Amino acid sequence: MRKPRNCSKTMSPPRKSATPGTVAALDPFKAEAEAKRLRAEISRHDIAYHQNDAPDIADADYDALKRRLEAIEEKFPHLATADSPTKKVGAAPLKEFAKVRHAVPMLSLANSFDDEDVTDFVARVRKFLLLPDSAPLEILAEPKIDGLSCSLRYEDGRLVQAATRGDGEEGEDVTQNVRTISSIPDMLPNDAPPVLEVRGEVYMTRADFAALNAAQLERGEKVFANPRNGAAGSLRQLDAGITARRPLRFFGYALGDVSSPIAATQEGIRQQLRKWGFETPTPATVAPDAGGLIAFHKKVYGERPDIPYDLDGVVYKVNSLEYQKRLGYISRSPRWATAHKFPAEQAETTVNDIIIQVGRTGVLTPVAELAPVNVGGVIVSRATLHNQDELARKDIRVGDHVIIQRAGDVIPQVVRSLTDKRSENSVPFAFPAICPECGSIALREEDEAATRCTGGLVCPAQAVERLRHFVSKHAFDIDGLGERIIKEFWDEGILRAPADIFRIAQHAESLKTRDGWGELSVGNLLEAIEARRSIGLDRFIYALGIRQVGQATARKLALHYETLPHLLHEMATMLDVDSPARQHLLSIDDIGPAVAEDVIAFFAEPQNKQVLADLQAELAIQPFTRPAVTESAVTGKTVVFTGTLSKMSRDEAKAQAEALGAKVAGSVSKNTQFLVAGEDAGSKLKKATELGVTVLTEDEWIALVRG
Repeated sequence: MRKPRNCSKTMSPPRKSATPGTVAALDPFKAEAEAKRLRAEISRHDIAYHQNDAPDIADADYDALKRRLEAIEEKFPHLATADSPTKKVGAAPLKEFAKVRHAVPMLSLANSFDDEDVTDFVARVRKFLLLPDSAPLEILAEPKIDGLSCSLRYEDGRLVQAATRGDGEEGEDVTQNVRTISSIPDMLPNDAPPVLEVRGEVYMTRADFAALNAAQLERGEKVFANPRNGAAGSLRQLDAGITARRPLRFFGYALGDVSSPIAATQEGIRQQLRKWGFETPTPATVAPDAGGLIAFHKKVYGERPDIPYDLDGVVYKVNSLEYQKRLGYISRSPRWATAHKFPAEQAETTVNDIIIQVGRTGVLTPVAELAPVNVGGVIVSRATLHNQDELARKDIRVGDHVIIQRAGDVIPQVVRSLTDKRSENSVPFAFPAICPECGSIALREEDEAATRCTGGLVCPAQAVERLRHFVSKHAFDIDGLGERIIKEFWDEGILRAPADIFRIAQHAESLKTRDGWGELSVGNLLEAIEARRSIGLDRFIYALGIRQVGQATARKLALHYETLPHLLHEMATMLDVDSPARQHLLSIDDIGPAVAEDVIAFFAEPQNKQVLADLQAELAIQPFTRPAVTESAVTGKTVVFTGTLSKMSRDEAKAQAEALGAKVAGSVSKNTQFLVAGEDAGSKLKKATELGVTVLTEDEWIALVRG
């Protein structure tokens, strides 16, 4: 049954986020500047969403930024970097629950928004696998449930652990709560493998959600905004008895860690899960091509009002598990799957005010304060306006009637202003030239859309955000140092720089007398801090908050330099543009000139050098531990691929090399051991020959890695 709406609403069709042809018109210099800006902006939004739990951008806007960046990197491959913020997943686990490290990461999915995207997805899969158009390629399509991702671990047929996705690497232990969900088997039949992780979605039907909210309202308790929030809030109860009274259900649709195969296809997994007592998402189909997928998407979208649970799209997965294995993963998502989103919902509201927020990197972001309105079952009252150019382009003003849209997010996108309803006294918004937080001058760099505060560490907004980033989940991960506490400590002068965190023990006695604190809470905080005095190099680099350096790039740097002293020594020689160290940095796969310049500039800044020296005095920064790999003839060797390969795509070859312990570089240097040259190899082959690097044909490479 359709839920009543208390606002004017229309459905918008799928659309491309970037104007056709705009990327094609960019020259290399403008493309590099825009790519640099987009990476920084997307990274900032990731931090707001995943670490602050306070998103300031709509899904549609976020996806538009990502799609624009992808289009630029596709046209200008040398601008593609490993630090794309879209490779991050999920959010940090709640501190109230024990943490569970996933044996196999729980990744998110890439998104498709229209028929062309779906066609491109299928084409990319075929290209990666080198499948001709005549070769069959089955793809499973099933509904994308709007619930809470959960992983169930069975050992010897018994449910032993359940965990939320969390940040993809580590989730919350919700085992006792999950045991109360009737649609989840506690025991599996004897034919189940000794170890089996079933992954899926905890959800509520719309009817159950309505009944729950009615009961909550009658008892004077909190009501939930939508079924997804209701499911998440019910599963994350500290009292499993409360969860037991909530109408939760579970759909199984994938596997994590498994000791032996249970099927050869994704559809086979679904069939086996149903046999063992799990529910699976319906309707579903196996399609032979993109046309079949698109037809199924339209069918499900038309039937959505009659489907008893909320959907926000359809998921496509390559059916063959062998193909899935070959396709592998990028940092954020599998190459063999994509989520085809449904169109966004729209509503009309008014802009009560436009405020300026200052982020961790000093970027000034305009935010529209809206008259609260119901959009897709969620009451929203704020929307980001991104930057000065976007605000001017849409000409959004205080008092305007505007159309907003959301697609599964909390903070919506302002689509346009209804100028025919605009007051005659309306005036354009004047973007400030002064930081509202510290009064410093706000400047806009040439070829960048962002306006930044020049206050640096003297700006409270930046300092607090930098410290919060330093202790965030993927950095030092210090429980008890949330944004509120960091702000309080900053205001009181306890924290001014990252190293001050490790000197908080000096304030222990005074902290114990604070409201809400005591012996236990102070002890827990100090214990959490002490536990992080030893940290891996990759997490340390990420914690520094270097512009354009996300988790993937931090890991790349740690992998190549291995120790902090080596990294600092190499960085000290890079101010010389012709230095071998600089060329080595640029040879790291997926690190382009723009990222390299930001990294070099960070380590050359005197204030940053002092911060690093202070931290080294407090910490033991551990050498990077390489992931376990299959020992081979190329383990520890640096490999470069060039030209067109015929037996596998270059992406597959790179993934194979890294799995065998090799370092994959983007350019040839004296540190390169092997150049694998396919057809039409160019300048890299010439340079390798000049440097005496071993050159291998594709067949020679395959023979080498197969032993």
